[in-house]
Parts: sequence; C-alpha cells; structure tokens
Amino acid sequence: MQILEKPIEKEELQQMAAKMFGNLVKAVVDVEREIVAIDGELHSDLAELLTEKGSAGKNLWGVNIYPDALDDWLEFDSVLNLKPHFGNRSRSVEDPMMREQITKILKKFISL
Repeated sequence: MQILEKPIEKEELQQMAAKMFGNLVKAVVDVEREIVAIDGELHSDLAELLTEKGSAGKNLWGVNIYPDALDDWLEFDSVLNLKPHFGNRSRSVEDPMMREQITKILKKFISL
C-alpha cells in the first residue's frame, strides 16, 4: 500500500494488479486533499492509511483501476462508497460531479 506522491506508469499498475487480483488495482481517493492511496487488498485498508495521514472518511471514495482496459479503466465500486448520510446509498458513486472529480484526481497520478 502506498500514497501516491508522483504519477505512476501503466507498467507499474500492471505489476501491482498481477501481484494481487490479476486485472485490477484498488485505490481510494481523498477528494478534499486530492491524494490517492493505492495497492491494498481492501479499500478499507487504503482508507485507514489515508485517515492515519489526516484524511476524513466523508472525503474518501473507493475505486478499482483496470490498467489493461482502454475505455472502462475505472470502476466506482466499493463498500467504502456507502454514505447514506451524504446521499450516496450504493457501492457506486452516484453523483456525476463527484465521479468527475475523482476521475480528474486519478488522472493527475495515473498514466494509462
């Protein structure tokens, strides 16, 4: 597990995927601080890493990254995303603006 401090290349993502799940890498994005934790077995492990570094749970969103996919490289699916108090009642990220913000942050760190 790591918090990304600089952009990561596709090849490194592919290596992470091969070690853990084969075709995907789990990540958690802090939309307030615009940081990303990556390469954990569970989204909750990555969220814990970020909260230890000062992130607030309400700002954390879990995603799956598919480094070999062209168009569908990002999946908004995590138990971490269940936030009924904030209007998100599913494992997905229901707000299109939030999805766009998460994608924008990820693109700063991930080169596919």
